[in-house]
Amino acid sequence: MAVSILSVSIEYEHDVVAARQRSRHLTRLLGFDAQDQTRVATAVSEIARNAYRYAGGGRVEFFIEGAGAPQLLIVHVSDTGPGIPHLSTILEGRYVSETGMGLGIIGARRLMDQFDIQSRVGRGTDVWLKKVFPRTAPFIKPQDLGPLLDQLAAEAPSDAFSELQSQNRELVRALDELRRRQEELRRVNKELEDTNRGVVALYAELDEKADHLRRADQLKSKFLSNMSHEFRSPLNSILALTRLLMDGVDGPLNTEQLQQVGYVRKAAEDLFELVNDLLDLAKVEAGKVDVKPARFLASNLFGALRGMLRPLFLNQSVALIFEPTDHIPEIYSDEGKISQILRNFISNALKFTEKGEVRVSAQMDGDDRVCFAVADTGIGIAPGDQQRIFEEFAQVDNPIQRRVRGTGLGLPLSRKLAQLLRGELRLTSEVGCGSTFSLVIPLNVQTPEPNLEPPEDAEPDARIPLLVVENSPEQLLAYSKWLSSEFHLIPARTTWDAEQKIAASRPAAAILDMMLDGEDGWDLLASIKGNPETAGIPVIVVSTTDDAAKGFHLGADYYLVKPVSRETLLDRVRRVTSRPHRTRRVLIIDDEEKDRYFLRRALRDTGVEVGDAASGSEGIARAFADSPDVIILDLGMPEMDGFQVLRALRGDSRTSHVPVVINTSMALTQIQIDELASQAAAILSKEQFARGEGLEQLRRIVVENMAATS
Repeated sequence: MAVSILSVSIEYEHDVVAARQRSRHLTRLLGFDAQDQTRVATAVSEIARNAYRYAGGGRVEFFIEGAGAPQLLIVHVSDTGPGIPHLSTILEGRYVSETGMGLGIIGARRLMDQFDIQSRVGRGTDVWLKKVFPRTAPFIKPQDLGPLLDQLAAEAPSDAFSELQSQNRELVRALDELRRRQEELRRVNKELEDTNRGVVALYAELDEKADHLRRADQLKSKFLSNMSHEFRSPLNSILALTRLLMDGVDGPLNTEQLQQVGYVRKAAEDLFELVNDLLDLAKVEAGKVDVKPARFLASNLFGALRGMLRPLFLNQSVALIFEPTDHIPEIYSDEGKISQILRNFISNALKFTEKGEVRVSAQMDGDDRVCFAVADTGIGIAPGDQQRIFEEFAQVDNPIQRRVRGTGLGLPLSRKLAQLLRGELRLTSEVGCGSTFSLVIPLNVQTPEPNLEPPEDAEPDARIPLLVVENSPEQLLAYSKWLSSEFHLIPARTTWDAEQKIAASRPAAAILDMMLDGEDGWDLLASIKGNPETAGIPVIVVSTTDDAAKGFHLGADYYLVKPVSRETLLDRVRRVTSRPHRTRRVLIIDDEEKDRYFLRRALRDTGVEVGDAASGSEGIARAFADSPDVIILDLGMPEMDGFQVLRALRGDSRTSHVPVVINTSMALTQIQIDELASQAAAILSKEQFARGEGLEQLRRIVVENMAATS
């Protein structure tokens, strides 16, 4: 609830000066910078001057709202004058007055973060000026108010001449700052002009080079793909014919001929392996390889590998060992691609290991990743070559390497496949001591983070646009699953991004988290609701920060504290987007002026427009005309009591659905209580409020019933 700090009565002209002085002194003590002090003081003096000039006087009250930083300064300027007959025209900037009426209102609205005004012809005007505390300002606790007020009281108010001098000094400072910024702007513009010319030329050159690279990459992938397919047919023919010759189908070959045909067949097999690797590499680079995850066990994977690699056991001095994998949980990934990577590791290890062993194992890497490793006792790899072997066609110069040359594409292809699986390759090796190649992948391959933005060439989206200001990928994913069937989500991770998205897409509503990376959402909420062009966008705050009163003050339509359920969020979003947004209204029907005043004050933090009527007949007329969201009704009124009013409201289709909260000082019989319980949302006692009780209950009932009818 807002905490009252200070009150200034406006009875004489010099009281306007005093209100300005108090505003400036108070904002200085609260930690506002010089510019914000001047803004607040100027806005308060303009509205206070209007109250004195057009209403004969009024009152200026200062409040602090907020259970957490940044807090909110609220200035309430009220009067009981004739009201403003052309308020909507003034706020739209179309009203022309010889006295200058309206200029102060428009100016004050521009100076503050938020500006609310209510005026009833013949019944006075209420203006609320709101400014968010700067981030450097100290947090004001209730116990800090005493010393603050003492400092404020110690600053004796100066006369009008001194205040005029102070205003002149502020004006001189402002003009000097403006001149300095204009000079800085001219200098920056000159630098930008020079820079822009260079950037334009650079971009043109980069675009040209990028275009060349794209075309070269496309040609490379196309060439590799076409070449690979064209080579496969003749290679298959060579392999088939050499097999016929070696099997002696048309007669036996002599020893020399058999050796020659064997060389031809071995060359064809090497070339066939190269073609297969080139084709796989071209597919990966062209983005034509998809991950097809499925659930499998590491033991089954190792069993299949053992069977496939049995023909490679040509060297009896090398043992191929598969370690047990009972400790590895079920894996959700692409088993085929994992098998392809491990086959490459094992075949390389068998080629370059003359004696010893090749050991295949699997271990957990943390809680959510698994590491497959192939360790050998072979020739090892020098440190200078350990990065080069992952480059295409790279070969390491070694006597064994020259004897069993590979394609130079297996490891580059394996690395690209590992990246597709959201994993990585690792290598540890020492010359003469062997090597260990490892594949580390997630136990459960994750799909890419959902792209909530439609493609540029997509068909027009018929869903309702909904801005989501949230920096948590997990929360964004949840919102996408909950809301995307009905709403087109427009994600924004920062306040700057949100402002750009609002200007570009004009969302029907917004979901706003208050705790973003390095910034908070209070300024953004104030900006959205303080700008006439965006004030009509409903904002649902969903945050871990529990400060609903401040949120409602700044214009939030709903305030939800995390964690929030799908049903609750979907319900609130549907409510604010199902009909044109309008100001929520509460109507008080009570013949006692002091009770109406008390209720208006009690409900000002709920973010609603409060109207009142002094009699039952006037209340019925206003209820029919204004369509309030909630009615607070007194029972003990002359002319027409509350029971008659309630029956009239329930008997008309325009008001039969409106929740009515009974607020009375009458002692009710059980029969009356039973009659009211069937027609009213709640029954409250005025005596509770006189004892300082029931205020929070009233506010809660009003807010809940407004939400129920939204």
